[in-house]
Amino acid sequence: MRRILLWILWANLLLVAVKIAVGWKIGSLSVLGDAAHSGTDALNNVVALAAIYLAAAPPDEKHPYGHSKFETLGAFIIAGMLSITCFELLRSAVSRLVQGAPPPRPEAIAVAVLAATMVVNIGVAFYERRRGLELRSELLTADARHTQADVWITLAVLAGLALVRIGWEQADSVLAILVAFVVARSGLLILRSTVPVLVDERAVDPERILKLASGVKGVETVSEIRSRGRPGEAFAELTVRVNPTTSVRQAHTIADEVERRVAQELNLRDVIVHVEPSELH
Repeated sequence: MRRILLWILWANLLLVAVKIAVGWKIGSLSVLGDAAHSGTDALNNVVALAAIYLAAAPPDEKHPYGHSKFETLGAFIIAGMLSITCFELLRSAVSRLVQGAPPPRPEAIAVAVLAATMVVNIGVAFYERRRGLELRSELLTADARHTQADVWITLAVLAGLALVRIGWEQADSVLAILVAFVVARSGLLILRSTVPVLVDERAVDPERILKLASGVKGVETVSEIRSRGRPGEAFAELTVRVNPTTSVRQAHTIADEVERRVAQELNLRDVIVHVEPSELH
């Protein structure tokens, strides 16, 4: 995964440099906005590389639940940077519309280079998605979806430049606003996936845990079910009650089976089961 992400990082940095150069040369806000969105792809790659390094560290005294939240925190930071990009792009586009600034100069060679970057993005997204499926990596497949959004943005930018060439001078600013909303949507999607993890929202429906734990022989009741974390890295904790006559060895065996079954069926990283005697009637 590290080699794949490094290769994609260099490809994204190249795309950013090309788009900035083209946008600056022809004076196009929508192209510069597209460059900013491609920049978030590169940032995603950097965060992913850092996350792989940090998240790979085993739990320690200060981090008993592991280090997987470093990846979530990095993604949250990217969402914040996206919001700044979105604001600046909207401000510039609205200012250009109000002040009637001159439209961009979509030279043929610049448009051709921009179209070439879209082809590269298609190749990157296809390769990343294929490798993500092969390696069963949610990180790679999610990043591939983000790169696919770049393809649609670049296509919209090319359409805007074409409209400028046929006489609609405000097309670039209007498309820049649309690009800003696409960037904002990317940020919101990141927030939707990161905030629940950072605030320890429950990771698994407790009814699913209840059903699995109750199916273990010897378990009489299940209570105090809690879970936290992101998919594939989640933790769960629950209390099971057993017959008061159950020996310590038998209770331990029951707890082990509950932990194994819940973790396996729900793809959890760790499950902790507390065993207590049920009340005598």
